[in-house]
Amino acid sequence: MMIYDYEVTKANGEKLSLSEYKGKVMLIVNTATGCGFTPQYEPIEKLYKDYHEKGLEILDIPCNQFGGQAPGSDEEIHEFCTLHYNTTFPQMKKSDVNGENELPLYTYLKEQKGFAGFDEHKLKGLLEDMFSKADPDWAKKSDIKWNFTKFVIDRQGNVVARFEPTADMAKVEECIKSLL
Repeated sequence: MMIYDYEVTKANGEKLSLSEYKGKVMLIVNTATGCGFTPQYEPIEKLYKDYHEKGLEILDIPCNQFGGQAPGSDEEIHEFCTLHYNTTFPQMKKSDVNGENELPLYTYLKEQKGFAGFDEHKLKGLLEDMFSKADPDWAKKSDIKWNFTKFVIDRQGNVVARFEPTADMAKVEECIKSLL
């Protein structure tokens, strides 16, 4: 299967086939409105404004699996993002990214790019300690570890990069620019 074989559900309930994004660069990110990484909405929106006309599409998939940090309805999440971060990129229906109810898209993404560690960040040690206490083998698993994990897809549909929430957004931008 390829990325274009998957679909997601928009916040309004309509289905979106990723085949509509053939020939585009995609940034797929699981988000939350009450997370320490929530301010990343600002640079993500800047990426969208700067590169959408050049072929970048963003899929924002809210997820409440990490600390219950996206508790609102799809409508409430959308209102929060537009009010606080002026987001204009498409927002999908809140969905699971791990476990038995995970989106099939995320099963595919994690198979293509597994977890390769956290970047240096003020929260790196805290996250590693938290995960180590819960599961000694956490670093060997491809699961999404936290909100704002990002996958970059090239114009041919290849998953070319995975960025953990601790990654510098400048690195994400550099990757996207190289594909446009």
